[in-house]
Amino acid sequence: MTKQWILVANSSIARFFGRHSNNESLVVLETLHRPKSRLPHSDSKRVALHPFAQAIADRLDEGRLSGQYDTLWLFVSSPLLGELKPALSRATDRRVEVAQDIDFTALDVDEIEARLQGIWQPSS
Repeated sequence: MTKQWILVANSSIARFFGRHSNNESLVVLETLHRPKSRLPHSDSKRVALHPFAQAIADRLDEGRLSGQYDTLWLFVSSPLLGELKPALSRATDRRVEVAQDIDFTALDVDEIEARLQGIWQPSS
């Protein structure tokens, strides 16, 4: 049975979900929040996302190395997706089956599941 992780993220939050098949319900595994800048009066648009992208990539590596998932779907908004992809290790990147520039972070689990239906069908 294939274990799957689904990452739903934007520049401030990363939500990790798991399931064993496309027919199973998503299980909330973990949520990471990007730390706020400690600099007073900082322009949040100028704060680099790279450390958050790296933290997400590190967590994905930990999950892969400990056998928590076999396949990975990424639903990450811009520009975070553009920073996350290069931060992934080669081994983790090979597990990615779907990567879409989209923000599902405001959706509840049922809405995310509804959006995921039909996105990917295994080839026969």
